[in-house]
Amino acid sequence: MEKKDFEAWLDNISIAFLSLTDLQKNETLDHLISLSGAVQLRHLSNNLEILLKRDFLKLLPLELSFYLLKWLDPQTLLTCCLVSKQWNKVISACTEVWQTACKNLGWQIDDSVQDPLHWKKVYLKAILRMKQLKDHEAFETSSLIGHSARVYALYYKDGLLCTGSDDLSAKLWDVSTGQCIYGIQTHTCAAVKFDEQKLVTGSFDNTVACWEWSSGAKTQHFRGHTGAVFSVDYNDELDILVSGSADFTVKVWALSTGTCLNTLTGHTEWVTKVVLQKCKVKSLMHSPGDYILLSADKYEIKIWPIGREINCKCLRTLSVSEDRSISLQPRLHFDGKYIVCSSALGLYQWDFASYNILRVIKPPDFSNVSLLGFGEIFALLFDNRYLYIMDLRTEKLISRWPLPEYRKSKRGSSFLAGEMSWLNGLNGQNDTGLVFATSMPDHSIHLVLWKEDG
Repeated sequence: MEKKDFEAWLDNISIAFLSLTDLQKNETLDHLISLSGAVQLRHLSNNLEILLKRDFLKLLPLELSFYLLKWLDPQTLLTCCLVSKQWNKVISACTEVWQTACKNLGWQIDDSVQDPLHWKKVYLKAILRMKQLKDHEAFETSSLIGHSARVYALYYKDGLLCTGSDDLSAKLWDVSTGQCIYGIQTHTCAAVKFDEQKLVTGSFDNTVACWEWSSGAKTQHFRGHTGAVFSVDYNDELDILVSGSADFTVKVWALSTGTCLNTLTGHTEWVTKVVLQKCKVKSLMHSPGDYILLSADKYEIKIWPIGREINCKCLRTLSVSEDRSISLQPRLHFDGKYIVCSSALGLYQWDFASYNILRVIKPPDFSNVSLLGFGEIFALLFDNRYLYIMDLRTEKLISRWPLPEYRKSKRGSSFLAGEMSWLNGLNGQNDTGLVFATSMPDHSIHLVLWKEDG
């Protein structure tokens, strides 16, 4: 049949076919298929596959596509991104899906970021970091060497680590480079705290001293305790320094003059920790913005109101056992809303507004585990063998890192956490720098640092 005649015949057949009912069309197709040979059937098979495919992400409105994609898990979505460029573009722009996936991994979400392709990239970074944590590959170690006697006091702030030693010196280190920035002659240090200008030290000689970094000069000496000073804290705005001692007391000092303003009594054991912090919640006893002092001994945590007024009475005493049979660990967390401390019974969290115990977390073999840091998402813990990260939403340990053999210090705070913001949720920026530091018997300081995630 000539092409012209064939085209005319095909037009007539097409018009007649369209006029048939669905049943008649099906019967016509069945008859034509029965008359077809192998070449025609193969042609029909190949074209039917193409005709029957429908790319629903192309055909559906974008909002409906996003709704359907929300029901898929992130790993399936990543596989779907490989289907085509169009699928990858649509799936990558599904902001809510990727934000939710990041939150589930313990990642902080910045809602101000408008780039629709941003959150898939964040998720890929998050899942890599969480895999490293799970596989115990997220950290690396290094050492600081420079003291000639055991280091008993450590304090960390903004990438700088201060160390106080029995060699009658204190040193300030840049953690990222391992270089000593300042080294000054002091007394024996049981506690240290510093800022840009000054260093405050609590000593085994029963005194507290303030030193100037630039010159190494002692600018103030606080005398009055009759036992070693294990913990110090201060606030320049209030011009107040507080100290906890082996004489069972807490002293409040004028930071600028060295005058003792008040001696707080009531502890019956060594006061191993003092924390001066702004309150962030309202209760019958305090309002947001009030300064609060926490002091802890072996069995109790005492809460004191403090400010420009000198005299204050204990607001409340917290403990984990009425008969004082269970002791507290000397590391105490207080962020203005919650008080957290560990004991042989587990990790205790108190609501600061009501002083009620919110929960007791009991991971396996908690009797030997101590608290280092506590946030909204994660907690940092350690024992004689490992550093642990706990997901506080599930109360499960999600990572651990081996620690070197060391003897526990019987005096001084020779363990500490480094950067703390990641405990409220990782964000791809705060998983850098120091994680943990501890002094070693050979007078060095062992550091655990975040490894670059690549």
